[in-house]
Amino acid sequence: MARLITLFTGQWADLPFETMCKKASDFGYDGLEIACWGDHLDVFKAASDRVYCEKKLATLKKHKLQVKAISNHLAGQLVCDPDNDSRSDAFVPAECKGNAEKKRTWAVESMKNAALAAKNLGVDTVCGFTGSSIWHMIYAFPPITQKDIDKGYKYFAKMWNPILDVYKRNKIKFALEVHPTEIAFDIITAKRALKAIGNRKEFGFNFDPSHLHWQGVNPVRFIEEFPDRIYHVHIKDAIVTLNGYEGILSSHLDFGAPNRGWDFRSPGRGTVNFEEIIRSLNRINYQGPLSVEWEDSGMDREHGAKEAYGFVRKLDFEPSRVGFDAAFSKEK
Repeated sequence: MARLITLFTGQWADLPFETMCKKASDFGYDGLEIACWGDHLDVFKAASDRVYCEKKLATLKKHKLQVKAISNHLAGQLVCDPDNDSRSDAFVPAECKGNAEKKRTWAVESMKNAALAAKNLGVDTVCGFTGSSIWHMIYAFPPITQKDIDKGYKYFAKMWNPILDVYKRNKIKFALEVHPTEIAFDIITAKRALKAIGNRKEFGFNFDPSHLHWQGVNPVRFIEEFPDRIYHVHIKDAIVTLNGYEGILSSHLDFGAPNRGWDFRSPGRGTVNFEEIIRSLNRINYQGPLSVEWEDSGMDREHGAKEAYGFVRKLDFEPSRVGFDAAFSKEK
């Protein structure tokens, strides 16, 4: 049986949850990856109120949808981010705005409660970000040392180990979306992040090829390097459009601007090699959902989400259980 195809609701959180469910069902999706913002999921309420969770599950069932993962990216970002400017004020309750430590305290509790919310919803995976206290050091000027970078990974471990303890107790996995601005953004930093927390099994990855592709990292190589840590998969496409005028760092231009060096595209309309990704996922026996995270500034999102479902359904296939030439050696 082919894998479930789900739709991540993060880019649709302006819509009421029931409206989102109806649309996803109409588009053809098998389920949702539920974002923990908007009215889609309140992790604090879901962690303590089983009736609230039952109502969410009933709404999903009404529209013939399943849920295999929830995602708390916005809170996760604030755990290790410096949180010292207004960009993240929109992520937090009013009483936390403008106060870095209040943001961080709220974020840590949100991530812990996400594990309890997942358990109450009957899912075993929470996707999200970690933030990074050293991302701003990515270009080493003013000069930095490896000791500075080591401090960043030690801080990550200090902040995330207590969170992951909650995940361990509740048998929930945390899947980091490897991504610029996180403690892990490519293969090398992903290995370093794992090492920093002692390779504990609660921590793995939400594989999203789009963020690797534009950096020049081979997404298939990422799967091969972490075959036992791919806890969830995003289907998101990207394209590099360098022509000698713009740069790969995007020139402070908004997504969708014509002179960006790269951009996200609707699945199948960029240059990510999804064929090889599916084959690689088959080789590691990944059986979780393929979750469409739809982002394309140049396309209507409803058109794109519906088209993306068709693309992924056609793309996915089960691995062979026998060699194609095995019959040649069979005796009549």
